[in-house]
Amino acid sequence: MWIDTHCHLDAHEFGGESAAQAALAREQGVSMIVIPAVETANFPVVAQLASSVDNGCYALGIHPIYVPHAEEDDLRVLREQVAAAMADRRFVALGEIGLDFFIPMLTEPAMREKQIFFFREQLRIARDFELPVLMHVRRSQDVVLKHVRQIRPAGGIAHAFNGSFQQAQGYIELGFKLGFGGAMTFTRALQIRRLAAELPLESIVLETDAPDIAPSWVHPGRNSPDQIPRIGAVLAELRGMSVEEVAFATTANAKQILTRM
Repeated sequence: MWIDTHCHLDAHEFGGESAAQAALAREQGVSMIVIPAVETANFPVVAQLASSVDNGCYALGIHPIYVPHAEEDDLRVLREQVAAAMADRRFVALGEIGLDFFIPMLTEPAMREKQIFFFREQLRIARDFELPVLMHVRRSQDVVLKHVRQIRPAGGIAHAFNGSFQQAQGYIELGFKLGFGGAMTFTRALQIRRLAAELPLESIVLETDAPDIAPSWVHPGRNSPDQIPRIGAVLAELRGMSVEEVAFATTANAKQILTRM
């Protein structure tokens, strides 16, 4: 069995097919799909979707790309919703949270500071509720690590990891797993493929980030959670392991870090 640790199954790209996509993934052996929220408006959406499919669970958080139009009161809403969701067995993490220093508008000084404020406040919520975090770390690895060292949540996943071996070690030392997905299926993605091949297997989890980051055989089309087994097969090839070994290990890693799953 496989686990997709990061899939925006509620995205508009899926239209009315979200439940069907989850069922298709289930047929392919994907036993669980983690659906992260991105803003307060879709908190009820991801919770309802997760409860409506056999293999769904969810996370609540404010994504850095949604920070520009977020208000400080959204953090109060998040804390209250997290408190309520603790009774829901399908609620597994705080996310998607983090920092994005790739989009130019988000790197402007005022917006950079707003991102950091929202990130730190959400780390505090995760710490207070002893929850792992699903972290967006695009072009922001070292800054993310700095703040996670200061405000320690109960571990988590560095989503779509594409950093250095030194940065990877920083996350691992903090008890984090590293998310790998479609990007490592491209032969030109030499650094990601080296990381996937050489990092400790116990530090790796699999994800699609569907509908984004489609693997090479789908690109530039829409990604979907049923692609996890084939993505896992690429990881197995890179590491010289059997597909079964990779399925077992990455599933165990996901359950270890997402302890409510």
